[in-house]
Amino acid sequence: MKVDADNIAASAKAASKGNGPAPVHLWNPPHCGDLDMRIARDGTWFYQGSPINRPALVRLFSNILRKDGDSYVLVTPVEKVGITVEDAPFVAEDFDVTTAEPASGKDQTISFVTHVGDRVTAGADTPIRVEFDPTTQEPAPYVTVRANLEARISRKAFYRLVDLGTHQDVDGTSMFGVTSAGTFFPFLPSEALD
Repeated sequence: MKVDADNIAASAKAASKGNGPAPVHLWNPPHCGDLDMRIARDGTWFYQGSPINRPALVRLFSNILRKDGDSYVLVTPVEKVGITVEDAPFVAEDFDVTTAEPASGKDQTISFVTHVGDRVTAGADTPIRVEFDPTTQEPAPYVTVRANLEARISRKAFYRLVDLGTHQDVDGTSMFGVTSAGTFFPFLPSEALD
């Protein structure tokens, strides 16, 4: 059988039944090679150099995406194919904040929505992390969406996130970051903000 996007899409549709992410962690089919599919840094999916303009098809592919080590693969019960991901496979475009005590910020939860419709609340199992480009010191913020798959937090959303930031002591060092679902996520040392 020829491995192409149509075959993968048909297998994905049959396996996931349109109910969100498929149970790819349970499947261990043979690796059938690589597919000429790429997820650009901005979250655009490409097949054979052309953007995939059908949101439903992108969502379908995103539901069978898995990260094996440093490699990204699309997995169905019968086949596994490698794809290229330039940065993170998803983009967290926005978030909502809920607080039990709005005046104090305690019991705050931050829930992100990705460009493919995934919703995730940042917490101990779905952490937020920030890397800094060693040359430009530009922040690159991420949130874990599911099973080692991350979303890069959009610039607009990150600026909003910074507005929620507080300072907390982490191992004797004052750190700036945010809290969600009872977990503090440090972005950088407080002294770096001076």
